[in-house]
Amino acid sequence: MLALLFPGQGSQEVGMGRDVYETSAAARSIFDSADETLGFEISRLCFEGPEDELRRTEIQQPALLTTSIALLRALEEAGPVRPAYVGGHSLGEYSALVACGALAFEDSVRLVNLRGRYMQEAVAEGRGAMAAVLGCAPDQVAETCQAVAAERGEVVAPANFNSPQQTVIAGEAQAVEKASERLKELGAKRVVALAVSAPFHCGLMAPAAEKLRPELDRVTFSDPNPPLVSNVEAEPNSSAGHIADLLEQQVTAPVRFTEMIDKMTALGVTRYLEVGAGRVLSGLIARIQRRSQRASLGSRDELDAASEFVSGG
Repeated sequence: MLALLFPGQGSQEVGMGRDVYETSAAARSIFDSADETLGFEISRLCFEGPEDELRRTEIQQPALLTTSIALLRALEEAGPVRPAYVGGHSLGEYSALVACGALAFEDSVRLVNLRGRYMQEAVAEGRGAMAAVLGCAPDQVAETCQAVAAERGEVVAPANFNSPQQTVIAGEAQAVEKASERLKELGAKRVVALAVSAPFHCGLMAPAAEKLRPELDRVTFSDPNPPLVSNVEAEPNSSAGHIADLLEQQVTAPVRFTEMIDKMTALGVTRYLEVGAGRVLSGLIARIQRRSQRASLGSRDELDAASEFVSGG
């Protein structure tokens, strides 16, 4: 049984998508549609950068989504792609919604451009921070954040449950620093401050969620087919009526990626194809479900192998 997964922020690289744009009519159509919808050349920024511009949240999000869907459409040119489930990491959930027919591509690229802008605007520069905690049990990370938040009266909480060995925390900068120090004392192997523009997936993002909701309400969603395993619930969703609520909650709620993979595996998924720039998710899956089969589609050179992988070869 196959699942498609789509990456989120941090996977971007200058040049992504250029090779499929040049060789696949379906991929080229996606990039052209993104340029027209956004009113600027997201394709040029993907292909040429500059890197600083591509790192901007409101650019990075539509750039990654467009690249993922272009790669998917190029794969579909080679033959049918029939996953049992789809999912994504944070921003990648929007790519997954397009992949399962629940959201039109044009709506998705417009939404994530706004989502990125609202998330960037939600917290003043320097107020928030994020850190990756390595080698510490997720429950212990959550308990430590809760204790520090209570002591300081500040926001700090798990943002991404990426694997049993890696949990990302987010919140106000001093609270994140304090929680990081305490987690090191408790035996974390490493705590790495992340170079991010805002503290994503925590309570500080509430203003972004509030601004995003009216935009979600303007969009027509369809029932996901196949079901989408969401970040918020880590459960399959097949209902169009539940999508807007999940996407609103996703802005402030942690990404439960470990639970998502465990759920899909329990439902019978044995093969995971990551579609998009980078190989971040494939590496995480290897730490969550070691016996699973994993492949990545991030460039034209990987199309043949990905096509064979989705067909069960």
